[in-house]
Amino acid sequence: MAFDGLVMSAVAQELESKLIGGRIEKIHQPGPSEVILVIHTRGLGKQRLLLSADSRDARIHLSDKSYVNPLAPPIFCMVLRKHLEGSRIRSIRQVELERVLELSIDSRDELGRPSEKLLICEVMGKHSNIVLVDPESNSIVDGVNRYSHSVSRYREVLPNRPYLPPPEQSKLDPRKITEEQFPSLIIQTGDLSSSVMSALLRLMAGVGPQTCRELVVRAGLSPDYALEFCGEYEFRQLWQQINWLGQMIEAGNFQPTLLLDRRGTPLEFAALDLSHITAHKREHGTISEVLDRYYQSLGHRRSLESARQSILQTVKREIDRLQKKTAIYTKSLAAAEKADIYRVYGELITANLYNLEQGPEARVENFYDPDCAEVIIPMESSRTPSENAQSYFKKYLKAKNTREAVLGQLEQAESELSYLEAVENALSNASEIADLEEIRGELEEQAYLKPRAGARKKAKKEQQKPQPLSFVSTDGFTIFVGKNNKQNDYLTLRLARDEDIWLHTKDIPGSHVIIRCQANPDVPDQTLLEAASLAAWFSKARQSGKVPVDYTQRRNVRKPRGAKPGMVIYDNQRTLSVTPNEELVEKLTPGE
Repeated sequence: MAFDGLVMSAVAQELESKLIGGRIEKIHQPGPSEVILVIHTRGLGKQRLLLSADSRDARIHLSDKSYVNPLAPPIFCMVLRKHLEGSRIRSIRQVELERVLELSIDSRDELGRPSEKLLICEVMGKHSNIVLVDPESNSIVDGVNRYSHSVSRYREVLPNRPYLPPPEQSKLDPRKITEEQFPSLIIQTGDLSSSVMSALLRLMAGVGPQTCRELVVRAGLSPDYALEFCGEYEFRQLWQQINWLGQMIEAGNFQPTLLLDRRGTPLEFAALDLSHITAHKREHGTISEVLDRYYQSLGHRRSLESARQSILQTVKREIDRLQKKTAIYTKSLAAAEKADIYRVYGELITANLYNLEQGPEARVENFYDPDCAEVIIPMESSRTPSENAQSYFKKYLKAKNTREAVLGQLEQAESELSYLEAVENALSNASEIADLEEIRGELEEQAYLKPRAGARKKAKKEQQKPQPLSFVSTDGFTIFVGKNNKQNDYLTLRLARDEDIWLHTKDIPGSHVIIRCQANPDVPDQTLLEAASLAAWFSKARQSGKVPVDYTQRRNVRKPRGAKPGMVIYDNQRTLSVTPNEELVEKLTPGE
């Protein structure tokens, strides 16, 4: 959901109720486009106000997140400290229903005389900015994003230049649209074949696509309902919802809502309850609580994905290299398979030396064939039959040696490829930065990545016992799932007991899964199926239909000497066929 004017109205209302009269104690600038004001308020203690002009995540709200500040404050931060530290917030005002918020601050000039300053937060996508303005002269003191007319023909954001607000969008405040005006106004917005939702978006200020969709659904229409099919009834229904929205804004009766997926990950936010979305969980709170949780989660996901891609790039490169090597080895092996033919040719020529003459070929009976069929053996005319026989024996020895060497190299390459595909699967399933750090450490130990400066000392200092995923089956059995190769080794070789059940997808990279049997060696079929579903879900075959999963007692699982992390061999297994099911995985009670 975009940070629209309606969200800004809710933010303005909350900040006005909490920050008016508050004293700005500290100012920090943790990022290039982020500013934190620490404000001491009466009755509420210290509040941390975040202003962001980031091109993707521009916003303003109260936050409880701790930020890491640079050792040396940026210039804009120093300017704000000079003019605003120790000052009090006089008023907070949203400009119309735009995504612009003005904080009027009682400050003092360089001579200690009372002076007003405006701190303006403009949430405008890639044009977002935070600007400090002297309202008396309407001149810019400074902006977090400076630019001249070479960047923007409309205005400059530079010290001592006149402040121009962002260009108006020529849209109407929903509070000022009357029922009589509404039909003609919405028809004038453009193409009659367009949807009512699009028409509302073009007509009204302060609302984004999601809000317009909500209004249309509340009016009893489908979101793609065409404007040309609207009559008196439809216009009345739509206007009633616009009127409801206007009254909500006027009274400040916002309903800040956070929509979450089944795992609790924030997906959308809004200043009103999005009743047309029923497939997701929802939470309510203050607008700052909703925004803070959404953007913290978004930042975490981006950091996670960035760290994942950084490691994944190396793993994919190594997988590509090994796939090319195995293709070459397979081709060489196919050529080396002719070794037995060379041996047979040499023996047949040797057995028939008395009957052969020097020439381009030899026609002899093949006594290795049950029917003793005649075979034509190519020969070099410049050599005697005996020399041709020796030549074939040499080719045989060379091909035999090549095959033995290639078989070893192919086996090694396939083993390494299997290991890296398991790492790739673990990277895809990682849901926390800590999981990725474990995988990175493993790859550094295996020399796929260069150790970072001080990483080994830090790793030893912070080394903790691996924390595999834990679930409780419907029958009450504990099921452990390894999140990466090192956890797989720990789970299988150290945590599991001989009588426990070990599961893994058959010939598919994936997690080791353990059913803790304890005193009960008889595992119910339901628990076995649930554990197999976990093994299938946490594998490379997550999106497949039927996935074969092997299971056996832990005592039948062994790690070959010198094998890479997570690599084991096993026997006495049975195989189940299951379908990966996310709903089943989520229904299983998380264990401790």
